[in-house]
Amino acid sequence: MTQTPAPDSTGPAAGSKKEIRVNAFAMATPVHHSPGLWRHPEDRSLDYTTLGYWTDLARTLENGGFDALFVADSMASNDVYGGSYHAALKVGAQIPKLDPIVAVSAMARVTRHLGFGITSNALYEPPYPFARRMSTLDHLTKGRIGWNIVTGHTSSGSRAVGEKALTPHDARYGIADEYLDAVYALWEGSWDDDAAVRDRANRVFADPAKVRPIVHRGQHFQVEAIHLSEPSPQRTPVLFQAGASTRGRAFAARHAECIFVSGPTPNVIAPVVADTRARAAALGRDPKEILFFSMATTIVGATEEEAREKLESYRRFLNPEAALILFSGWTGIDFSKHDLDAPIRFDDRSQGLVSALEAFSIADPNRVWTVRELAEHNAIGGRGPVFIGSATQVADQIEAWVEATDVDGLNLSYAVTPGGYADFDALVVPELRRRGRFKADYAAGTLREKLYGPGRSRLPQSHPAAAFRPAAAPVAAARAAV
Repeated sequence: MTQTPAPDSTGPAAGSKKEIRVNAFAMATPVHHSPGLWRHPEDRSLDYTTLGYWTDLARTLENGGFDALFVADSMASNDVYGGSYHAALKVGAQIPKLDPIVAVSAMARVTRHLGFGITSNALYEPPYPFARRMSTLDHLTKGRIGWNIVTGHTSSGSRAVGEKALTPHDARYGIADEYLDAVYALWEGSWDDDAAVRDRANRVFADPAKVRPIVHRGQHFQVEAIHLSEPSPQRTPVLFQAGASTRGRAFAARHAECIFVSGPTPNVIAPVVADTRARAAALGRDPKEILFFSMATTIVGATEEEAREKLESYRRFLNPEAALILFSGWTGIDFSKHDLDAPIRFDDRSQGLVSALEAFSIADPNRVWTVRELAEHNAIGGRGPVFIGSATQVADQIEAWVEATDVDGLNLSYAVTPGGYADFDALVVPELRRRGRFKADYAAGTLREKLYGPGRSRLPQSHPAAAFRPAAAPVAAARAAV
C-alpha cells in the first residue's frame, strides 16, 4: 500500500474547477481489492449474498452523489497462485462471486439517480441475448445502465465456457470489435424511435414498417433477427472500458465513453490518458468527452489522527499473501514461486491483464517494484493510490492526482464496506463541494445525460454506433457483411 502525500497549501488546482466525478468500485464477492479486511468488525463484505446489502449500498452511494456503482466481474476461478484455486478459495480472493446484473433492478428501485456500470464479457455470450438483457435494464432503470466491456484474461474463464485455450490478448479485442458492431446494430438500427405507436383506438402496438431485422454475418458472430426490445431510453448503454494496453487503448478510443484506469503513480496513469485521448481525436471523436476514472481508495477521518487510527485498525487484518493471489490471477504469473524481494519484470506478455503487470514493471521508469512491495501496496484498495487524512488533506490529494493525471474522477475502492463510502460522503464530498469540484446535485435524465448534459441520452453522431442507425442502414449492412 502506498500513501499519497498531500500537496503544499497553495493547492494543486488553482484556477481549475473541473468537476471531479466519482464511481464506487465493487464486486459481488467476499474480497474485492482489500483481502483480509472482510474479517474487520466494521466490514459487511460477507453480506454480499443478501439483497439488503446491495440496496443499502445503493442508498449510501446516492446520498453521497456518486455517479455510478461500477461492478467488476469475471468468469475466472483464480487458479494461478500455487497452481490451484485452493489458495484463492481459502481467503475468498474474488471467488466465489455472484452475477452482477441480478441485483440492479432492486438497487434501481431504491434510488432515482445512481447509475450502474455492469461488467460483461464480449466473448462469452452471444450478442443477441445480451443486447436484450441490457435493453431490459435500461428500461427498468429509466436509462441508468452502463456496460463495462471486458474480453477476459484468464485460462480458467476460457475453459469454463468451453474454449480449449485463452484467445491471445490482441485477438480478443478484434473479436470484441465485431461483437460491438452486432449489438450496435440491434440497439441502434432495428427499431425507429416512433415504431411503438401504442395506438389503442386502432389496436396497433407497433408499426411493422418501422421495425427491421438485423443481419450480421461476421467471422465470429451470426445474427439475423429483430431486436426483441423496443428502444430503451439510451438505446446503447453508457460504454465503460478498462483496457490500458496498446491494443486496449485502440479499442477504448473507438468505443468507450468512460475509461477505467489503475496504477500506483501519476507516471503510470497520465501517459495512458494522453495517448487514449489522442487516439480518440484521430478517429474524429471529441477527446474531452471521454471520461477517465482512476482507481483510488480513501481513508478519512474528522482529523488526520482519526484517519491514521482507522488505518492502523485496518492493518491488523491485512493479508499480503492474498494480495499476491489476486495479482497472480490478474496477470497469469504464479507469484508463489517468486522471491519476495525480487524485482517485478515485464516480459512482453500476451496473456493476463497486460496493463496490470505493466503498471508495476515498465510503466513508471522511476520506480522498480519488488514482489513484497507489490503485495503491501495491493493489500488495501488494489492497484491505485490510497489517500489518507482529514477531509481537507484527502481533498488536496484527490485534486493533486486529478491534475497530475488528467483523469476526470475516481473509481473509489474501499478498505471496509460500506463504511468507506459513508465516510467519503460525510467528510470528503462537502469539502470538494466547497471547492467547487463536486456537483451540488444530480442532473436530470439518463446516466448519459447526467454525465454529458440534457438532451444527450443517445450516443453522438461521432461515435461508431451511429453508423447503425436507420438513416445509415446501407453503411451498417456493409460493415456487418465484412
